[in-house]
Amino acid sequence: MRDNISFLLNGRVEHVADVCPTTTLLQWLRRVKRLTGTKEGCAEGDCGACTVVVGRVKGEAIAFEAINACIAFLPMFDGTTVTTVEGVAQADGKLHPCQQSLVDNHASQCGFCTPGFTMSLYALYRNEATAPAVSAIEEALAGNLCRCTGYGPIVQAAQSMFGGRPQAADAERRQVEVDYLAAAKHGETLCITGEDRRMLVPRSEDELAALYLSRPDATIVAGATDVGLWVTKQDRLLNTSIYIGRVEELARVTRSQTDLGVVIRMGAGVTHSDAARALSGRPAALHELWRRFAGEQVRNIGTVGGNIANGSPIGDLSPALIALGAQVLLRRGDERRTVTLENFFIGYGKQDLRAGEFLTGIEIMLPADSADFSCHKVSKRMLDDISAVCGAFNIHIQESRVAQVRIGFGGMAAVPKRAFAVEAALLGQPWTRATVDAALVAFEDDFSPISDARASASYRMQVAKNLLVRTFVERTRTATPTQVTDCAASMSE
Repeated sequence: MRDNISFLLNGRVEHVADVCPTTTLLQWLRRVKRLTGTKEGCAEGDCGACTVVVGRVKGEAIAFEAINACIAFLPMFDGTTVTTVEGVAQADGKLHPCQQSLVDNHASQCGFCTPGFTMSLYALYRNEATAPAVSAIEEALAGNLCRCTGYGPIVQAAQSMFGGRPQAADAERRQVEVDYLAAAKHGETLCITGEDRRMLVPRSEDELAALYLSRPDATIVAGATDVGLWVTKQDRLLNTSIYIGRVEELARVTRSQTDLGVVIRMGAGVTHSDAARALSGRPAALHELWRRFAGEQVRNIGTVGGNIANGSPIGDLSPALIALGAQVLLRRGDERRTVTLENFFIGYGKQDLRAGEFLTGIEIMLPADSADFSCHKVSKRMLDDISAVCGAFNIHIQESRVAQVRIGFGGMAAVPKRAFAVEAALLGQPWTRATVDAALVAFEDDFSPISDARASASYRMQVAKNLLVRTFVERTRTATPTQVTDCAASMSE
């Protein structure tokens, strides 16, 4: 095993040894390298002030993505390229177009958040040949917060930065990155130790299975978008951790055709961004849910498996996957088994996992008709917010009757939960407003929500019922908008 971390930082190779493995990339950049342009704002992946751009090999391609440096651990970047705001300008000191455009459009405001915005724009610049639509720009910037209300000029800067592209400088920079990533693609397994803690970084699923079976108390780290907060906000000590981000088998998405339909299998290490791209917008409702899932920096590093395995009762993805009939794939040593997602969650923070067992992936069957599936996230903000209630509906109508139905909810119980009683009230019945109204009472049998900072119990119950009504309205287009106005009820009632 190799005992040091190697990555390309602003065009130069860095080798780091004898470092605490839960040191965040942000801490190391600021304290060791004195690259203080990358800021610490929230230390929880919300504000975007710490944004850097990471390049890594994904399959046969190279991806350059904006991520939050404040909650990602340093060993996670072995074999990658990291660009900070100090490395964006050209070799002769001339500002990069994304920087110059911010200056020209007076988009810096107070300036604290500007480095993060610069890096999000830089990632957009690296991935787009021409200026994208305003909606795409806003989505790329959703993970960056400006408290000075400077979004208008920042969006203008994003639109105008494509005017003069430094082709030669970009080509030279990219070649350095490509050469490094190609050489680092098949690196060794890592064992990073420091301050009486260690992080293991396996390179295969078999190696991961063996390591975790022998160390069942280890903490598995994928994107660290949740575990990172354990360290930065709760001061928890992770004595032994295993990072799965370099296990190629867990980063694959496969599609197969069966007699029943298209089956998608996603490895537990597939990021939310990659998962959304792999599904190519089908079904559209799931794509829209992913668009509202955190900010782009979180989607670029947070994983599908991590969102499930952390067992959050408000994990937005789980209700949708429950409605799609997802199964989780588990492994313990050489043993493998499959569990339906709704049965995987046992209680608050508890999953059906044995010691040394881990999630390898999920399988879902896409609905034959995309119109059968809908999901709705209710939150205080449109983007980059945690939901109060998230409901997903997979309802197949045949000959004007409910032939098949699966409904999942988040935020309504201690776990993401399937609405069995509501399903039973709908199944086989005519698809009418009378049927939907009659089924609403069944919500009381399925759920007993709680009140917390995000919403009251009564609000959650009312919203959940209204989401079923909304699903009917949107499917039939026969009702008036007033039938779902209760969704706007006060969250403080």
